[in-house]
Parts: sequence; structure tokens; C-alpha cells
Amino acid sequence: MSVIADHLNYIYSAGTAYEHKALDDVSFKIEDGEYVALLGQTGSGKSTLAQHLNGLLKPSSGTVYVDGEDIFEKGYDLKALRGKIGLVFQYPEYQLFEEDVFTDVCFGPKNLGLERSEVELRAYEALKLVGLKDEAFFQSPFDLSGGEKRRVALAGVLAMKPEVLILDEPTAGLDPGGREWIFELIDRLRAEQGITVILISHSMDDVAEHADRLLVMNGGSLVMDGRPREVFSYYKELMQMGLDIPQVSRVMYLLRENGVNVSMDAITVKEALGEILRLF
Repeated sequence: MSVIADHLNYIYSAGTAYEHKALDDVSFKIEDGEYVALLGQTGSGKSTLAQHLNGLLKPSSGTVYVDGEDIFEKGYDLKALRGKIGLVFQYPEYQLFEEDVFTDVCFGPKNLGLERSEVELRAYEALKLVGLKDEAFFQSPFDLSGGEKRRVALAGVLAMKPEVLILDEPTAGLDPGGREWIFELIDRLRAEQGITVILISHSMDDVAEHADRLLVMNGGSLVMDGRPREVFSYYKELMQMGLDIPQVSRVMYLLRENGVNVSMDAITVKEALGEILRLF
């Protein structure tokens, strides 16, 4: 499933004293199966942009095409689209609301108009996919731990069987084990289902390790679009925007400044180790 943002503009509170342009002429194309990270400081327009891609927000001008169809055209089935493009908000556990876990996960596929047997099968498969224990299925989601709530919220989106998964800071508040689990799950979904992933993140180390392509937002505009190694080569420009670079890149720059002729292409721990072993 390809997704195209075509000259998107979005203005909050248009025509009032609080008017604010959140998106400014944003255009890009995401191909089927890509793993794209969306970066930018708080207020750069990342989350606003993500909510346009499945029609939760309608642009002030411009549009979004999914598989060549304008999703804001009159008569387009946005309900079906939201089954295909799943959006997991930051701290998704705050969206849990049903009396038990299983019912909560059934909510999305039920709204697609599926048969009860299909709805329950999808919910069961999604809960198993995220590793929740069977005994938790009929507990109140509010009685679960924070990590378990995160799994339930993810299961609720995965039960829709999305072709594109948008994750807004999915590792926020998680310990290292929880962070690793999230990325292992994403890798499994890509390997087994060919799902397209759009990851909104502040962690440069995470995106350097996992993403194929980076889109950098600043002040509502798309200012960079490229492979991680290419984007991180503009480290001065990134830092001027209030963004960081991977810790590995920082180490390599320090080595270079101190006379060690290391390659600046290394952006992950494995790559840096290989480069240092090559030299020494």
C-alpha cells in the first residue's frame, strides 16, 4: 500500500487569534513495505501529519493519496481506510475503555462490520501476537501493569490487520526490555506480513538501528528526506533544529576530531565496532 502526501497544509484554529500553521506544503511518498521514521522536535508537526495519513484530520489544502485514491474525495470510505492504516498514539494505554481486555481488542474489528467469529478470532490472534497471557484476557485493562496495557492497546490496532502501522513514540515510558520487545514485534510484523511502518520517534539511536528512511520535520515543513546515514551526515543542521544524532555518531565525530581516521558512515554500534576493529 503506497501513501502520498501531496502539498499538505493544515492550520489550527483558522481565522482566530490562535491561528497556527501546523503543516506547511508537505509532500512525500511512502512505498509499500518501507520502514520510515518521522523525526522532529515537539511542535514540528509530526503527530499532526500522522493523523492526516488515515483521515483523522482533514488538510486545509492539499490531500493524501492511498494506492492512488484521494482519501478526502467525497464518498471515500474513511472507515475502511482506518482498518488498513492503523495509528497507535503515544501512551496508547490511555485509550483503553472497555470492561475487559478481550472486549477492548474486539472493538476495532467489530466496527469494521465483521462477523462475530471473525472479530473474536482477530482479537485472540492479536493478543497472542503481543504476548499477553490467556488469564489476562478477561481482566479489566485498568488492573494490568503499564507494560501489559501497552500490549493490549497495540493488540487493539493489530486486530484490524492494518497494512500500514503508524506508531507515535511507541517506546515512551518503557524500560529497555519493553523497548526491545516493541522493535522485535515490528520486525516480526514486517517479516511475516510485509507491513509498512511509520515510526514517530525522538530516539536517534532507535531510528538509526531500525528505519530504512528518515523524514525530518521542522516548523511544520519537511526539511530532510533520506537514508539514515545521509540524514545524520547533516549533524550540524539537525542540532540547530534541536535534534540529536545517534550516540555512536557522536563517538565517531569525537574520534575524528582527535585525529583518528574513522569513517563517519558508522551510525550503529555494530558498524562502529567494525570500523574501530578495522583500524586497530
